[in-house]
Amino acid sequence: MATEQELSGFLKSVERRAFKRAAYQVRDEEAALDIVQESMMRLAQHYGDRPLAEMPHLFQRILSHAIIDSLRRRKTRWNLFSNLSDLTVGQSDEVDPLEALEDLIGHEGTQSAQDALEKTQTLKELEFLLMQLPERQREAFLLRYWEEMDLAETAAVMGCSQGSVKTHCFRAVQALSKALKARGYGS
Repeated sequence: MATEQELSGFLKSVERRAFKRAAYQVRDEEAALDIVQESMMRLAQHYGDRPLAEMPHLFQRILSHAIIDSLRRRKTRWNLFSNLSDLTVGQSDEVDPLEALEDLIGHEGTQSAQDALEKTQTLKELEFLLMQLPERQREAFLLRYWEEMDLAETAAVMGCSQGSVKTHCFRAVQALSKALKARGYGS
């Protein structure tokens, strides 16, 4: 059994390497910090009572899973919304289709009426597609990719297992991708 001091010492000893590893893989220092912090918290919460000798292996597995989860969320969000990047009115590189509609209302004079109409129709179409998803898929999708909650947070909010969240998200992404491709978005 690791003592609190041993666990703290272990975490301090792996902190820098874990950050570098996460930063190299996700290529975003803020995300890497979040991933490392989340991994350390999971280790302490779920495995803090294990022997110190098991900590390096457990931590590396937790860190690997957190990195993969972060990359999956980013990839899914990018794949679904990269074709909708023309929906932004301002200079921001990030696309939030739900906020873009609000921006359109405030910036009607800065674009042609045709452009505004097309963007509004596209947003309504996206909202329609989201509403066509089964309730649990829609909830999981919005919590994970719009609210950017991690797997554990989403499972807690939905009152189900993390495996169920993964299944709901996968099915939602598949359904949305298929519907968007059928409507001419993406290749």
